[in-house]
Amino acid sequence: MFEIAELGQKLSKKEYDEQAPILRERLLEVQARLRTADFPVIVLFAGVDGAGKGETANRLNAWMDPRGIVTRAYGPPSEEEIEQPRYWRFWRQLPPRGRIGIFLSAWYSRPLLRRVYEETTDDHYERELNEILSFEQMLAADGALILKFWMHLSHKAQRRRLKSLEQDPLSSWRVTKTDWKHWKKYDAFISSAEKAISRTSTALAPWRIIEGADPRFRSIQVGTILLTGIERQLEARAHGGLSGEGESVVEQPPGGRPGSVLAGLDLTRKLDKSDYKVQLRKYQGRLNRFQRKARARKLSTVVVFEGWDAAGKGGAIRRIVSALDARDLEIITIAAPTDEERTHHYLWRFWRHLGRAGRFTIFDRSWYGRVLVERIEGFAGEQEWRRAYAEINDFERQLVEHGILLIKFWLHVTPEEQARRFDARRQIPHKSWKLTEEDWRNREKRESYQTAVNQMIGQTSTALAPWILVEAEDKRFARIKVLRAICDALARALQGPSN
Repeated sequence: MFEIAELGQKLSKKEYDEQAPILRERLLEVQARLRTADFPVIVLFAGVDGAGKGETANRLNAWMDPRGIVTRAYGPPSEEEIEQPRYWRFWRQLPPRGRIGIFLSAWYSRPLLRRVYEETTDDHYERELNEILSFEQMLAADGALILKFWMHLSHKAQRRRLKSLEQDPLSSWRVTKTDWKHWKKYDAFISSAEKAISRTSTALAPWRIIEGADPRFRSIQVGTILLTGIERQLEARAHGGLSGEGESVVEQPPGGRPGSVLAGLDLTRKLDKSDYKVQLRKYQGRLNRFQRKARARKLSTVVVFEGWDAAGKGGAIRRIVSALDARDLEIITIAAPTDEERTHHYLWRFWRHLGRAGRFTIFDRSWYGRVLVERIEGFAGEQEWRRAYAEINDFERQLVEHGILLIKFWLHVTPEEQARRFDARRQIPHKSWKLTEEDWRNREKRESYQTAVNQMIGQTSTALAPWILVEAEDKRFARIKVLRAICDALARALQGPSN
């Protein structure tokens, strides 16, 4: 695989001086066009030590307008990053649409080095490569242009390069004991890299192997590939756009039974006021004790609330909040995305809101908007919301496998009860602000939403992150069911993996 990057290719100073100004001018022109584009550019550098990854990244920043470039290099994770799922720090630093992100020692570095030093098995390495593949496919499917460069040197060329850097007082600081340690593992490094490249080089995110011995040659080669990639992507987006954009496609579930999952709920279940008060005190007390234990053990909890408008999400959330220390709690209310959020993949804003270890985070509406309101209202094209099921499942898998306790509620009421609550809100001054034109508009599309909810539950209620369906016709019953479910989940999590 790497023979093509061990040919000793070079570019004379004269050739470089002729090509570089023209290339730089074209890069600046295409960068100006990119500013108004609907996709980001992700440039990833990996490869052997001394092959010019950092130097090439610096060269691109010098050739182009650095204000439109975000450059990120990753070392060992910080304490905060250790507390989060592995991809959290990468998601947070992805470039917005119209900008370029340059990543060094990113999501390939840790899996590769751990395999080289035999800290993981082949099977585990394969799983990590599959995670990378899923991550990149998700970004590419959302429109991102991903350019991956493997900067290569032969074993002998790497040794000469490291020696040369060591002997120059101005660059000797760049060579560390770790670089020489990696050099001694060259064969294992190349073997593991070959597997990673073979596994993750796809049509939407291909690897380019660049010979790194000559700085002039590698700079022109990388710059040319970047220029061509952005030009082609601009052309493709101008003519293609998003497949299914603006369409609102509503399917019937198998058997043509709209809302069949929700239809199985017993909405006659009620709780009288006296029982409610007793149980409310009981479960709020349990929740407080469990959350204090969870905080001490750094167990994070994420609770997701979805449901019909006026189904009682706010009331249930208030009963949870009353039981907890506000210093350990955060409520994230999800509305229409901001201008900044629209420039990123739709999951980006949810990665940003994950709390520190031991925190309790409540999402009032969530990432499921992609397959509900965005689907029905046509804000997401058919291909976008269809692939969102797998993207959401992968996102939730990463949270749970990292050790986060994830609890998802859907609160269900009949159309008649929803209408009664709408009328009540309209007549009570301190509740009237809750009722909007959007609520009435959503109610008119209830049958379409019910079909989408049924499909959402069928596609995303997994063993790791099951949905809890709440009979919310009676508010008191719904609140106690929510509190009890959270307490039970915390109890199991605190007891350990055997439970």
